[in-house]
Amino acid sequence: MRLPRYLLPLVLVFAAAGAQAAPGGGIPRAAKPEAVGFSTERLEKLHAGFEQLVASKQLPGYVTVVARHGKIVAFNAGGMQDIAGNVPMKTDTIFYMASQTKVLNAVGMMMLYEQGKWRAEDPISKFLPEFANLKVQTGVDKDGKFTLEDPKHAPTMGELMTMTAGFSYANYPDANPIDRMYRDTHVLQSPNLGELVNRIAKIPLLYQPGTHWAYSASADIQGAIIEKLSGQKIADFYRQRLFLPLDMKDSSFQVPPEKLSRLAKIYHVDKDAGTFTAQPMTSPEGTPPNVVSGAGGLYTTAEDYLRFALMLVNNGELNGARILSPSSVKLMRTNHLADSLIAAGQADGCLGRPCHVKPGYGYGYDVAVAYDPIAWGSTLGAGSYHWGGAFGTWFWVDPTNDLVFVGMIQVMGQRKDVRELSQTWTYQALVDPEI
Repeated sequence: MRLPRYLLPLVLVFAAAGAQAAPGGGIPRAAKPEAVGFSTERLEKLHAGFEQLVASKQLPGYVTVVARHGKIVAFNAGGMQDIAGNVPMKTDTIFYMASQTKVLNAVGMMMLYEQGKWRAEDPISKFLPEFANLKVQTGVDKDGKFTLEDPKHAPTMGELMTMTAGFSYANYPDANPIDRMYRDTHVLQSPNLGELVNRIAKIPLLYQPGTHWAYSASADIQGAIIEKLSGQKIADFYRQRLFLPLDMKDSSFQVPPEKLSRLAKIYHVDKDAGTFTAQPMTSPEGTPPNVVSGAGGLYTTAEDYLRFALMLVNNGELNGARILSPSSVKLMRTNHLADSLIAAGQADGCLGRPCHVKPGYGYGYDVAVAYDPIAWGSTLGAGSYHWGGAFGTWFWVDPTNDLVFVGMIQVMGQRKDVRELSQTWTYQALVDPEI
């Protein structure tokens, strides 16, 4: 409904009274958390909880931001960005996102989907012919060689997007011979995406397509498809189609020299001894990675990633920049795993890897989906989706409550305990979700 002109000034006055500028501008801060259903007093538990994790030497530092109805209700930083340099953590500290970068690939792939470039039922080999003759490993013979069979069907784009296509990774080489092949052939150290695809194409699939969920090189392969279908390098694609439209001014795959002082150090945490040991970056500071695939490598800030998350919770649009249609966001954030596959995840459905599937908790396109959080004892809103990175960063989008959370730490290994605490502390403060 279009309001009469004489009412518009009054509407603008009330809108201005309900929010104030956020630190970086462009994202309003709620005048009071109560205006969007949060308790100011209870929100302090989120800040106090992370401060206690720092004080007890469980974390070197952190940044957290919570927004509801498009307004920031809490934006906190604490601890140290660089312990040896005595640099405190700040809200504009730059973090290395590792696998949390993968969610960008989901959005990039959906942009190309909207252009009619691919469909879920398309075989991956339609876009990457190198995958036309893939085999599936069924075991190892007495000579230590793989026994192989043909795929029952060619792995599809939908399976690629849901990590059910049969590909593997190099993360568990001591437990899995296929992972050892990924490691020994240096798949992730390939000089370019074309060579990455060539190396993967020579390795058997871990399982028959569609029969398991297993964390894999799917997003790396998506990167090769994005470059082929868009005609652009990944870094250029995201700069032009995500970072600039969403005003993600500190997001890139290479930290420029003038911003290196804002880059958080990565630490190994010895929780028993209460000590932190600085670790080398995956890519040397200030230099681009060997190959940008969209599966990792993003440097960004909490505010920039918040913009990205707000675009998602707002059904593909932020501040007039339309990135995706609502239907595309829905397709991305909906669980696509069959009940039988999710049930298998409770046993060996994830083939010895950390499992992101269980009853009530499935997988969409490059994101984990809590389609029934009550079933596994979570206070997340139904349909919430999330992902994280190997150095501790995490986020979630809760469309039921119109809420987003971005958490940033830089430690070796994903901290499930910290993620779960952040959810507990956030939702105990949402006391009036009907607002």
